[in-house]
Amino acid sequence: MRVPLSWLREYVDLPEDIEELAERLTLAGLEVAKIEYLGLAARAREGGHEEGGRATLDWEGIYIGEVLEVKPHPNADKLVIAVVDYGRGPRESVTGAPNIRVGDHGQKVAVAEPGARIIDAYGPEPKPVKVKAAAIRGVRSEVVLCSEKELGLSDDHSGVLILEQDLKVGTPLSELLQDVVLELDLTPNLARCFPIIGVAREVAALTGQRFKTPEVEWHPTGPGISGQVEVEIWDPDLCARYTAALVRGVKVGPSPFWMRRRLTLAGMRPINNIVDITNYVMLEWGQPLHAFDYRRLHSPDGPGKRIIVRRARPGERIVTLDGVERALTEEMLLIADPEGPIALAGVMGGLETEVTASTADVLIESASFSSTNNRRTAQALRLMSEAAARFGRGVPPELAPLALKRAAQLMRELAGGEIASGIVDVYPVKQKEVELELDPREVERLLGLAVPRDEIIALLERLEFACHPQGEAIRVKVPWHRLDVSCPADLVEEVARLIGYDKIPATLMAEPLPPQHRDRTLELEEQVREILVSCGLSEVITYSLTSPEAGAKLDPNSSPEDYLHIANPLSRERSVLRRLLLPGLLETVAENLKHRERVAIFELGRVYLPAGKGQRPREPRRLGIALAGPRERLSWHVKPRAMSFFDLKGIIEELLRGLGLEGRFERPSRPHPSFHPGRTAKLLIGGEEVGLLGELHPRVKEAFELELEWPVLAAELDLEAILALARATPVGRYRPLPQFPAVLRDLAIVVDEAIPAERVAQAIKAAGGELLRELVLFDLYQGPPIPKGKKSLAFRLRLQAEDRTLTDEEADRLRLQIEARLAEELGAELRK
Repeated sequence: MRVPLSWLREYVDLPEDIEELAERLTLAGLEVAKIEYLGLAARAREGGHEEGGRATLDWEGIYIGEVLEVKPHPNADKLVIAVVDYGRGPRESVTGAPNIRVGDHGQKVAVAEPGARIIDAYGPEPKPVKVKAAAIRGVRSEVVLCSEKELGLSDDHSGVLILEQDLKVGTPLSELLQDVVLELDLTPNLARCFPIIGVAREVAALTGQRFKTPEVEWHPTGPGISGQVEVEIWDPDLCARYTAALVRGVKVGPSPFWMRRRLTLAGMRPINNIVDITNYVMLEWGQPLHAFDYRRLHSPDGPGKRIIVRRARPGERIVTLDGVERALTEEMLLIADPEGPIALAGVMGGLETEVTASTADVLIESASFSSTNNRRTAQALRLMSEAAARFGRGVPPELAPLALKRAAQLMRELAGGEIASGIVDVYPVKQKEVELELDPREVERLLGLAVPRDEIIALLERLEFACHPQGEAIRVKVPWHRLDVSCPADLVEEVARLIGYDKIPATLMAEPLPPQHRDRTLELEEQVREILVSCGLSEVITYSLTSPEAGAKLDPNSSPEDYLHIANPLSRERSVLRRLLLPGLLETVAENLKHRERVAIFELGRVYLPAGKGQRPREPRRLGIALAGPRERLSWHVKPRAMSFFDLKGIIEELLRGLGLEGRFERPSRPHPSFHPGRTAKLLIGGEEVGLLGELHPRVKEAFELELEWPVLAAELDLEAILALARATPVGRYRPLPQFPAVLRDLAIVVDEAIPAERVAQAIKAAGGELLRELVLFDLYQGPPIPKGKKSLAFRLRLQAEDRTLTDEEADRLRLQIEARLAEELGAELRK
C-alpha cells in the first residue's frame, strides 16, 4: 500500500517530521516498510541526486510554462515551432508532439531549459541526459517541452505533458511534483487502511489532529434513473448491497495530470479518465467500483437495462477484461444481464461490456460482496485483482453509496457527463450495528496497565467510536467502517495501539507458570541441528510444495501418481507435496553456487506420502544433507580439494556419535538412479536401514544445472527412525579416564577388493572385545605386489584394560585372535 502524503494531507494535517510519523504508525501496527522522497523533498533529505532511474530526477531547471503560439516549421511538415514563456521571456521549441498543433495557445506545459536533466526517451535505457540548445532542421530550439517519460513520471511519450490551467507560469516543476510516499506493509486485519481516508483516520487518531471528514458532492441533472436501470439480487447471502448510478454523455480520454500523478505514486497505471476515476475512488475510499458501457448491456424487455446478481449456472463461461475465457462453477457470484454474465462479482469485469474510446454512457457499480466467496472465486480462477484484494478482506455495505456518488461526480467534472437523478440501491442484508461493553479492568488484565476510564473513552473517541459510561463499564458503539472490531478484546487492542505498544511496560504473569515437561524428541532434534552446525553445515528451509517434474530430475522412474496433489495450486511449480527433501535441497545448492564456490547445507523437514484410500497421508520427518565444492577455504598453503563421499560419511558418523548411536555403511543391493554407481552407501543402525548417501549421478547434476567439475554429495535419512533409536539409548553414558597406559598394534591384511572396509572393521571389533578401545583404518593399497583382485587394509589398534597394564604377551595373543577371526570369516591374509 503506497500513500502519497500530498494526497493524505487533504484529510489530516501531518507533522513536519515524517520519520517520526512513520515510526508512530509502525508502533501502532501500520508498518512503514519504506519512505520514498521525490523532488525537492529528496534534495532536502539527500543534499543532491544520483545518476540513474526515474525516481532520481529532481526536475531542477524545469518550469511551468505557457504556450503563447504555435507556428509551422519552414523545413519540416511533421514539426512545429512552439513559442513558450516560463518566466524568462518567450523561447522557441521545435517539437513533433501530436498534441501541440499550429494555432494552439494557452496550454500549460513543463519547459526544460538548457542544463536541466531529463530522461532520454529515445535511448535503449531510460537514463538522464542534459538539455542543450540546438538547431533542428534549420530552426534553433532553445528549450524542450517535456513528455511524462522525459520527466521520469511514466513511460508515456505520446505527447507533451499538458498541466492544469490554474498553475502559475514560472513555478519550478519540482514544487508541483515534490512528494513523500509511505509504503505500508499491511496485515490482513488492517483492510480499513487500504484507502487513503482510512490511513488519514489512523494518523489523526495517533497524532491528535482533526480528521477532515470528506463531504461527497452530488449534482445530478439528468432524467431519473428509474426506468433506465433495474437491479435484482438473487443471492443476498453473497451480495448484501448493490448500488448503481448512470452517467450519460461522457467523453473518454486521458485523465488530468493531477489524477494520473496520484495514481502512479499509489502504484497504479493510468488508463483513461473513466477507469482512472473508479481506481482513484477505490484508493481514496476503499470501495472497489466497476464501470460498464451502458449501451453494451442487453435489454430484451424494453429500453431500460436490467442487472442481475446471481450465482453462475452449470457450464457458463465469461471472457474477462484480460481477454481470457474462464469456466465458472455454481458457487461463483456473477453480475449478469438477461443475456448472460457481464462481470465476475468483485473480481474482474467482462470484456463484452468494457469501457472503450467510443463509450458515451457509463453505468457505475458500487456493491458489497461476501468476502469468503470472493476469495474462493479469485483463488479458483487464479485471478487476483485490486478489487478482489479488498473485497476478500471485507468492504462495509454502508460505504457503497458514498463511493458511488463520488465517482459519478468526478465523471461529471472530468468526462463531461450528465448524472441521472437518483441511484439504484438494493440493500437486502443491512449492515449490523455493533455495540460492545468494555470494562476498564479487562483493559488492565490484558495489557498489564491500569488505564483510567475517561482516558479509555478519549482514546476510542479519537477513532470515532461512540462511548457512553455505564457504571464502571463503557458502552461502545463501533463505527460502520470498522468491520474488524467484534469483541471487547478488539477494543483493548485499539487502546493499546493509541497508547503505543512501546509505552506498555513489561510485566510478569500473575499466575505461576505451569510445570514444564521434557520433550525428548524435540531435544534430540535440536541436538541434531547443533551437531550438524558444528560440522560446518548451514540449515535451510525449502518449500514443502514442489512439482512432479522436480522429483523426476532425481528419479526418472517416479510418477505424478506417487504424489499428493494440491486441489487449487497457485502455480505448476508448487502443485504437489514433496516426497523427498533432496529436490528442494539441490535447487538451493544450484542457486547458491551462482554466488559462492562452496555449499554445505542440511534440512530437517517433513515429507508427505500417500496412504490407502480414505486414510490420512503419512508425514514422516527426514534429514537431508547436500555438499558441493572444496573441502577447505581458499588459502596459499593448501591445494584445493573437492569434498568427497568420505566427507559426507564422516559428518553422518559424527552425528551418530553425538546421538550415542552406532551405525554401519553397506553397499546397496542394487544401484539407485539418483546416485553414482559404486559411490553410494546405505546406512544401517541396529540392522535397520535408515537412509542413503553418496555422490550424485551425473544425470542428476545436469538436470539440476549443477555445472561444476567437483562432485555433489547428498544424503536423505529417516529422522523418525534415528530419533526413535536415540530415545531408546541411555543418556549420559560415561567411562572413567584410563588409569593404565594403552598398547598400540598395527595390523595389515589382504582381502578381496569386493569386501568393504567397514565389514573388516566389524569383524576386528567383534574379536577384540572390551580390550579394543579404538580402531583406525590408516592405509588402503592396491597394486604390486598385492595380487590382482585383492587390496591391502592397514589398521591401528589401541588396546587398553581398565584394571591393569596389558603385557606384550596379552596384546600379541589378542592380535592373533583377531587374525584368526579375519581369516575364518573373510579369508584374510597377513600382508608380508
